[in-house]
Amino acid sequence: MDFKKFDRKLLLRLLGILVTMYFMVSLWTSNAYFLSILLFAGLLAYQIYALLNYLNKTNEEVLTFLNSIQYDDLSLTYSTKSDNEAIDKLNTEFNRVMSKFKEIRREKEADAQYMRNIVQHVGIGIITFGKNGNVQLVNASAKKLLKINSLNNVEDLESINPELVEVFFRLRTGGRDLVKLEIGGEIIQLAVFAIELTLRGDEFKLISIQNIQSELEEKEMDAWQNLVRVLTHEIMNSVTPISSLAGTVEGELEQYIKAGGAISEIANEDLQDLYDAVDTIQKRSEGLIRFVQDFRNLTHIPKPQITQVSVEEMLKDIFVLLKSEIEENNITYTTSIEPASMTVNADKALIEQVLINLVKNAIQAFDEETNRIVEVRAFLSDKGRPTITVTDNGGGIDEEALEKIFIPFFTTKKRGSGIGLSLSRQIMRKHQGVLAVKTKIDEGTEFLMRF
Repeated sequence: MDFKKFDRKLLLRLLGILVTMYFMVSLWTSNAYFLSILLFAGLLAYQIYALLNYLNKTNEEVLTFLNSIQYDDLSLTYSTKSDNEAIDKLNTEFNRVMSKFKEIRREKEADAQYMRNIVQHVGIGIITFGKNGNVQLVNASAKKLLKINSLNNVEDLESINPELVEVFFRLRTGGRDLVKLEIGGEIIQLAVFAIELTLRGDEFKLISIQNIQSELEEKEMDAWQNLVRVLTHEIMNSVTPISSLAGTVEGELEQYIKAGGAISEIANEDLQDLYDAVDTIQKRSEGLIRFVQDFRNLTHIPKPQITQVSVEEMLKDIFVLLKSEIEENNITYTTSIEPASMTVNADKALIEQVLINLVKNAIQAFDEETNRIVEVRAFLSDKGRPTITVTDNGGGIDEEALEKIFIPFFTTKKRGSGIGLSLSRQIMRKHQGVLAVKTKIDEGTEFLMRF
């Protein structure tokens, strides 16, 4: 807009008003005719009206423009063919700004449509909803998984599975859960993941759902195959020598029976062989029984009885329990807790069992090291989750063994059942937690419990 020209016109109008006022006052003081004074008064009133109308016309144009922006009404256009050049230039600028806003809106709508198309065609189900459960978006994959045509409120899913609705509302940012559903006679296992977001001051939740039934079935088959291989290996290791020795004893005794000889006639050397054979059978049988008991323990983990547990007291109990073993192995054992008042919601007995397994593993991780250190630390992670680590400076775990240490009955120890770490991981999973491991050869190993 040409503000100099606008200013000049405004000044001319003001000057005209001042001149009119001057003449009107002059006529008044000189006792001129009343009609003359009245004429100048009318002229003054007209000039003031014209000035206000001139200013208001500009203000109305600006106000209309601002209202259209405020209420997102970009359909207005402003005339540029009036008799007021300044107004025309102002309207030209308004039209230019409107065109720019329209261009920006088109770009945003194109971007939004692009993102909507991506969300609709992504293979993972996505649902977003507000605090009251009103659904803002549900993509095609989510509709297909849940076998629905539309969804207005997540509570409408109670007819499918009330647990699913409870999980949707319960999960917080980063939360995960598994929900088993039966829809149309088909069993599906949904992995549910949640993120909480805030947009323009409104809070809402984004839920992603994925059917992992086929993956679980494949993993289950792999697990069964691994388990069968382990069971077959362990059982055959015990049954084969038992069967062989039992056959040998049977053959020896059969010879004496067929010869009609008495037991007292068996030579001492043969008796010793028979005794050794029976003793071996008995020991291998006991080993097989222990194996079966370990297997039963692995498959019968009790449901955790959750209470608030003081980490400081729990670590003290672990040290008292293992103190003699720590001293016998010349271990420098340290603990640190930050904050000192740290607590975890857990089953104390089960978590102590995990800690005992981890500390014992750390104690047994050394070969010839002289400076043997085992450190237990408890702290809050960056996300505020209670975390306990057990670290040693032993020889570390080689890559091949690292991939198998959580497999039941796998062990690198001469006298180990191979269920300790597998059992510990299952206990942590029952606590909705994680048991992980980091290791470096010749530097040491760290086991991490995250609740």
